[in-house]
Amino acid sequence: MSSPVSRRNSCRGSQCGTRSSSSSECRRRPSNCSYLAPGAQSEELSVSLSQPMFTITLRFLLAIDLWLSKRLGVCACEGSPWGSIRPLVRLVEFSGHVVPWLVGTLYTLLRGHTVAEQEIMLNLVLALLLDLLLVRLVKTLVRRRRPAQNRTDILSTFFIERYSFPSGHATRAAMCARFLLARLVDTSSMRVLVLCWAGLVSMSRVLLARHYVTDVGFGLVMGYCQYNLVERLWVTWDCLQDLQLVSLQERLNKAYGRLWMANWKH
Repeated sequence: MSSPVSRRNSCRGSQCGTRSSSSSECRRRPSNCSYLAPGAQSEELSVSLSQPMFTITLRFLLAIDLWLSKRLGVCACEGSPWGSIRPLVRLVEFSGHVVPWLVGTLYTLLRGHTVAEQEIMLNLVLALLLDLLLVRLVKTLVRRRRPAQNRTDILSTFFIERYSFPSGHATRAAMCARFLLARLVDTSSMRVLVLCWAGLVSMSRVLLARHYVTDVGFGLVMGYCQYNLVERLWVTWDCLQDLQLVSLQERLNKAYGRLWMANWKH
């Protein structure tokens, strides 16, 4: 037979067990209730869905752009996987710079033998200046920094801007390629050569880690569209001569008016 003391202990143990189980159930209930509460669940879901889908997609594409640009920057320095061909890639890069294009176009304009050749070179100069203006405007508005693995050397210090979007080489390559194909190139072999040059110049910017992939892609589209504006604003040689004659006539009239006023005062 069990003693009264043991019975009391067993009763206390059973009561404590029921109390602990009830307290554990009470502790679990809030978590279960908070998990199953329809109001809180719908609120969390609405917060997660409140972010615009455009922002999520843009961040995803930006991450892909950063990853792909880093993988393609194989000529960023001499220690890169393709660092041995870096001088050749830099030569291709320089062929798309605005300085040789402006110098060559101005020289051809001044040394042109026919009116048609001078007219084409004049509009090419204006197209290059327009490209510089539009690219600088977009870069100033966007202010995207260049890739972190971009290496600044002695030559690029003077020729490369600090902003990245869009690629000026890509816009210039696309615009000049369309210009040459529409105005100067008439053979299939030269057309292929011009297109290959534009592609290599654009690719060199990514290989050297000067730009991101999106910078080059947008630059190609922008340069392709810029030629449409160049065609709309095409300046003929006759129109230029008329403008020169009008300006010359206005200067002569002003000079004659000043001379007449001086004689009248005397």
